[in-house]
Amino acid sequence: MLSSSIFWTVLAILLFWSVGAYNRVVRLRSAALQAFGALDAHWVRMLALLGECDVAQASAGLAVTPAHQALQAATTGFGATLAVARARPLQADAAAALVSAHEALELAWQGWVAQAQGTQERSPWEARWAQHGQQNALARQQFNDAVANYNAAIAQFPAQVLAWLFGFQPAKAL
Repeated sequence: MLSSSIFWTVLAILLFWSVGAYNRVVRLRSAALQAFGALDAHWVRMLALLGECDVAQASAGLAVTPAHQALQAATTGFGATLAVARARPLQADAAAALVSAHEALELAWQGWVAQAQGTQERSPWEARWAQHGQQNALARQQFNDAVANYNAAIAQFPAQVLAWLFGFQPAKAL
């Protein structure tokens, strides 16, 4: 009789622990997804800024330079990669592609700024780009912190079992 009550007590403790650990992992995963949503919103605003820059250049009748074409291509590539990452933001391959596309966009922007050195066409856009860069950096750090918390939670021993059981995979920081 005593062993039966000990068994049920241990089983109840394990059940309640499992539910609590699962809820913690799901909560941390949800926090990482929400942080990506905020970062995504900042990146969409950055893409809108680049679209405005294109429209302003076209309406001013400025010639399309190779640096501007590279910026347009990088913008398109980043937008496509962002759309893919939006569907699965915590998967490592999507995050790696997004990091690469963002680096290409940054390089293309720097090339366009260098090409437009000393012209009036770049001055209003540089300040706005810098402002977006600061906002993006903060949102990116918040996402990376949320991913680190999630990864730490699923790496701890008891929660590791639940992560394996429910298919929680480590996420990749940006």
